[in-house]
Amino acid sequence: MLDWTDRHCRYFHRLITRHTRLYTEMVTTGALLHGDRPRHLDFNPEEHPLALQLGGSEPADLAACAKLAQDWGYDEVNLNCGCPSERVQRGAFGACLMNEAPLVADGVKAMRDVVDIPVTVKHRIGIDRIESYDFVRDFVGTVAEAGCEVFIVHARNAWLQGLSPKENRDIPPLRYEFVYRLKRDFPTLTIALNGGVGSDEQIAEHLRHVDGVMVGRQAYHEPWCMADWDARFFGDAPATPHDRAAIEALMVEYMAHQAPKGVAWAHVARHMLGLWNGMPGARRWRQVWSDHRLKGQPPHEVWRQAQRPAAQPSAALA
Repeated sequence: MLDWTDRHCRYFHRLITRHTRLYTEMVTTGALLHGDRPRHLDFNPEEHPLALQLGGSEPADLAACAKLAQDWGYDEVNLNCGCPSERVQRGAFGACLMNEAPLVADGVKAMRDVVDIPVTVKHRIGIDRIESYDFVRDFVGTVAEAGCEVFIVHARNAWLQGLSPKENRDIPPLRYEFVYRLKRDFPTLTIALNGGVGSDEQIAEHLRHVDGVMVGRQAYHEPWCMADWDARFFGDAPATPHDRAAIEALMVEYMAHQAPKGVAWAHVARHMLGLWNGMPGARRWRQVWSDHRLKGQPPHEVWRQAQRPAAQPSAALA
């Protein structure tokens, strides 16, 4: 979800669901230790519960970044052992760490030694052509011995050679049974499933076998799919307001609030382009909010243009 789930995206998603745990895009340890920390770590208070996802492999660096996460107010720190990109491989972290279970265990222990918040791991069921369940079982067992109690499992292999990161999200086959078996073999661990989940019915079915479900692309492209999660999966009333128009209005106010901080409204609006998917007028609404010819207009004016019927001429678009 790199370049997708930034703080503006997460603020938008939190308006739709109060209880779903949100995760940052992956941030490398190098970026935190040597880069602009506020840019990578700042978040809106409304985003809780919130996890920082780290990319890295050096235990001391992971420990330093986990401490930063706790001091910044995050609720969880998550180590990414599933990203298959070549850039991540060159940094010797991401999915290639599944070949280095003892190193992952060392990193988890180093982080747990310095923080009180949960340290979790996100990973694949295998890498390249390793398709044996024993591989992922042994990985989880080794890392669990270091004290990790939560594993988020993308139910596909990561092919480190021959496939792009995009292809790695679709081409390796899904093997949900591997994730279910992990829960049976490690009943005291929290096992969450990720990969290919596209409906509430699928979430409910997976929850018969595992403890949690992570939804990525579906939630981003079809954000209103999250609207019933608080009621259905957390036993609470839906987020307030439970109305697309009201949420759009709140996002316009948020854009106006961010503008004095140098945040262009287009950088925020790109995350909500799926809000009205499937509804009449959604295509034109998306066109207005993604029209960079309007970037000089204040967000309230763009909002007004987006509400106009398609047949009505727009002076701002002329």
